[in-house]
Amino acid sequence: MNVTFDLFSALLDSRSGAAPVFQAIASREGWPVDGDELYAAWDRRHKALQARCRVWRPITELGREALAEVLTERELDGDLAAAMTQLWDSLPDWPLWPDSEQGVRALAPSFGVGLLSNVDDALLARTRARTLPVAAELVVTSESVRAYKPSAAIYAAARSLAGPAHVHVASSARDVRGALEAGLDTVRLVRPGHTVDPAGPRPDVEVGGMAELVEHLQESLRRAASQES
Repeated sequence: MNVTFDLFSALLDSRSGAAPVFQAIASREGWPVDGDELYAAWDRRHKALQARCRVWRPITELGREALAEVLTERELDGDLAAAMTQLWDSLPDWPLWPDSEQGVRALAPSFGVGLLSNVDDALLARTRARTLPVAAELVVTSESVRAYKPSAAIYAAARSLAGPAHVHVASSARDVRGALEAGLDTVRLVRPGHTVDPAGPRPDVEVGGMAELVEHLQESLRRAASQES
């Protein structure tokens, strides 16, 4: 059985990583906005641009456009290039959730562990996920597929690589909905700040942390082996 994880919500605590950087940028530029608020506004715009993207553009371009839209809306001026450079340069410091590493390492001996993420390959290589025992052949990025979640294309690519015995672990509203609507066997890993899209389907399985996820997947593996014997 193969298991894929979303990167920026299921494994990484993106808000804790990015909000202080946005605070530092706002302070330098003299913007009268809180870093957490700025991150939330940028994140919403960034995800909306990804959802509308039909002709491939790198995530760094979409991220810059998202921040430009936020600043225009708030009538703020600043060095946009410097702000985005500072944000992406901070990626190696964005923390994993406290149970991410232990959970992935617990799964790796029995499962193929991969990633399914809206990210460019070069940015992925700079995150703390690179230290986890992830199988390179099970990594699906938006850059490699030329599509962003919630497009069915990125989930279809994951299914093609991972095979029928595949579970996707999602936390964000768009990823849970996108994976379910694409027909993937999906487990929602509950993370602070992330909810289920009220307009979309709900997963059959929700777990409150990695320990519970490991237990659920190991039990699924035992059941599958029992049915085959």
